[in-house]
Amino acid sequence: MRLSDIDAASNLVSLFLTRADERADRPFLWAKRGGKWLTLSWREVAQQVCLMAENLRGLGLADGDRVALVSENRPEWCIADLAIMAAGCITVPAYTTNTERDHVHILDNSGARAVVVANAKLAQTLLPAVMNTGLAGHVIAMEALRLPQGSSLSFHAWDAMLAGDAAAARKAVEARLATIGRGDTACIIYTSGTGGAPRGVMQHHGAILCNIAGCGDVIQEDFAWEDETFLSFLPLSHAYEHTGGQFLPIALGAEIYYAEGLEKLASNIEETRPTVMVVVPRLFEVLRTRIIKQVEKQGRIAMYLMDRALAIAARRETGRMRLRDWPMDRLLERTLRPKIRERFGGRMKALVSGGAPLNPDVGTFFSAMGLTLLQGYGQTEAGPVISCSRPKTGLRMSAVGAPLRGVEVKIAEDGEILCRGEMVMRGYWQNPEQTALALREGWLHTGDIGHFDEGGRIVITDRKKDMIVNDKGDNIAPQKLEGMLTLQPEIAQAMVVGDKRPYVVGLIVPDAEWTLEWARAQDEKFDIAHLQDLPAFRSCIRAAVDRVNQDLSVIEKIRQFTFADEAFTIENEEMTPSLKIRRHKIRERYGARLDGLYRG
Repeated sequence: MRLSDIDAASNLVSLFLTRADERADRPFLWAKRGGKWLTLSWREVAQQVCLMAENLRGLGLADGDRVALVSENRPEWCIADLAIMAAGCITVPAYTTNTERDHVHILDNSGARAVVVANAKLAQTLLPAVMNTGLAGHVIAMEALRLPQGSSLSFHAWDAMLAGDAAAARKAVEARLATIGRGDTACIIYTSGTGGAPRGVMQHHGAILCNIAGCGDVIQEDFAWEDETFLSFLPLSHAYEHTGGQFLPIALGAEIYYAEGLEKLASNIEETRPTVMVVVPRLFEVLRTRIIKQVEKQGRIAMYLMDRALAIAARRETGRMRLRDWPMDRLLERTLRPKIRERFGGRMKALVSGGAPLNPDVGTFFSAMGLTLLQGYGQTEAGPVISCSRPKTGLRMSAVGAPLRGVEVKIAEDGEILCRGEMVMRGYWQNPEQTALALREGWLHTGDIGHFDEGGRIVITDRKKDMIVNDKGDNIAPQKLEGMLTLQPEIAQAMVVGDKRPYVVGLIVPDAEWTLEWARAQDEKFDIAHLQDLPAFRSCIRAAVDRVNQDLSVIEKIRQFTFADEAFTIENEEMTPSLKIRRHKIRERYGARLDGLYRG
């Protein structure tokens, strides 16, 4: 891996082709088909990218045309993305969980002239939106697909888009790439909409190249770099996975395995034995809960070892390890930690958390278990990585590391984090008003509140727009409180409110597994609505909230709580595809119930 190649690349496709020529017939993209892991080599992928690019041009697509891409993570996603860019067009990724209304917004706003879709299931919501907007005339399907009767859309099978003269296609692509520079738009990625309608972020080639060079610098300097393996799990339509889970491994010449989904993630990790994986905090919370329960089943000795590991990790982070900690630490290296590492494939060099704030206790837990957990910070508008923690400069779970190479950060007078550099977006597509608010005098206003610690690491306090300001003018960070609540075994999800109010209240989703065990122990039927009305059940949740309150200041304490009717999910639009809660949607549904807590 050479950072100079990334710095010198004029666009993402040129960098990919350089790596493909170097890696040739070595494995590149892996997917499980028919129960077996099958691979495409770098040479095969490069050939397919060039052929598809020329066939896209053959459909009449021209420089700058937008092409929507709707697919789960799979090799065809990567091929289509690169081919769209190689054709001189702009990729418009869309989440597989989008509703027809979501697709209409993105297609209409982007003006996409063609769509690439994985299968008939995803087409059920996409094609009505395509016909509704009447903009995209071509549908390219990775699998068999039947268009609606009476449709005027032109259908193109995947295999047909890979036909032609490979040598001629490569030559034509290289000629076109000579005209595409780092400042040209590579993709329009729509934000996940935690606070309203998604906006299209214009990421140029240089933004992503700058990002992967900065991330590559972390890997090169802090780890013994070899042939690495990535497991792609987060949606590739999210900027974090698009850059960190696709283009970073491309730049590093790494192999990419595509996970089969959340339900098979644990087995996929053990099978593929990845060395690097990018993950969102919510998944770390789920994995932490599972590991704790598995250790509990092993008995008191295993629990004692886990408690010792957590205590030592906490002291190590603050530089207060005691002499008698070292023998126990060596014992943990021979007993508990190897078993945990094996569940992560046994080769994991770094788990990188990003996309949302990570509760420090969760980070300390994984460190205690012998896994290196790095925190990245950023947003789609910044390519998306702004900073990343680094082992060589000391990991601090309360911080998100120092700015990446090529990134400049400063803190505004009101505490907002500002950044600038090549990684900053050109603006929001067709939205000059919002662009002017986000980009001022060359600085991206992130909307996040934070500061630098004594080691030059960024510490995030909260989202500026999410910050609770109570009726006395005190600032309260809701994500901190929510993270502490969801670490309790009784609580799966939570949202707190209190803006312009005398105190903070919470909306609670009880943990389903804990609730089932409680119901069985009390000989009660497992019915959430029934259980939530039981004083004994509420008392248990109250005890969990009170445990959190013990570590909170007076103004932060959660005075009252109520229950949600169901879990926050992507399907009910109360979570984004990257597993962040959509506050505005939850407030729409439960606002009256939460307001009632102030009248009670």
